[in-house]
Amino acid sequence: MTAAAGAPTRLSIRREGAVLRIALSRPEVRNAFDDALIAELTEAFTGVSETSDARVVILQGEGPSFCAGADISWMRKAGTYSKEENEADAGRMARMLRAIDACPRPVVALVHGHAIGGGVGLTAAADIAIAAEGTVFSLAEVKLGILPSVISPYVLRAIGARQARDLFLTGDRFDAAEALRIGLVHQVVPAAALEEAGRRKVESLLSSAPEAVAVAKRLIEKMDGLSLDEAMPLTVETISARRASDEAREGLSAFLEKRRPKWAK
Repeated sequence: MTAAAGAPTRLSIRREGAVLRIALSRPEVRNAFDDALIAELTEAFTGVSETSDARVVILQGEGPSFCAGADISWMRKAGTYSKEENEADAGRMARMLRAIDACPRPVVALVHGHAIGGGVGLTAAADIAIAAEGTVFSLAEVKLGILPSVISPYVLRAIGARQARDLFLTGDRFDAAEALRIGLVHQVVPAAALEEAGRRKVESLLSSAPEAVAVAKRLIEKMDGLSLDEAMPLTVETISARRASDEAREGLSAFLEKRRPKWAK
């Protein structure tokens, strides 16, 4: 990941063995989005490939909050843009979210403090989201006369249209327990236990076959919205290919030999 010469980086990226940790690093503004942060996130996630040594990506925020949504200064500037400039700007954010969603490695979001607007979008775009107790969520865009439009495909997929009718239209704040109830996050833990919960989830993911995980992500996306008749040939094709894979042979051999498979060592 690179930044323009002399420009401060808005991400902290580090490798921890098979884990790539990507942290939003604008704590002075609660990790709010601007065009530079969007560009860096897009580059970071686009750079993760199926051949990467990293097998899991952790997404989190430095400082007191995960992500407070859009930077007010950036939004004020966008208000002066032409229609074409605004469409290009929104397109860049859409590509960022898609890069996270389509990352071939599982993405685990560790959410704390505040996840507002685009922060909810990041949470929904991740494969697995764990929230700290006390986290405040909101889709507050309507309070500012705008919409959670670009993040809506990911949020709707997570919480469904019925919940969105309430949260998109009111912009009301909700807590981590409610985020769990409506499906935005998968787990809620005490704030002090967030890193440990993330570590346990990473361990579970690393015990899964990496190629199978990548194929499973693609299968979920392809299956979404298909009828049973439409889904049948895809499921047959996918499982037949996996059964003939080197990973499947190794997994079966490891099971029969009562040993850990090579990818779990």
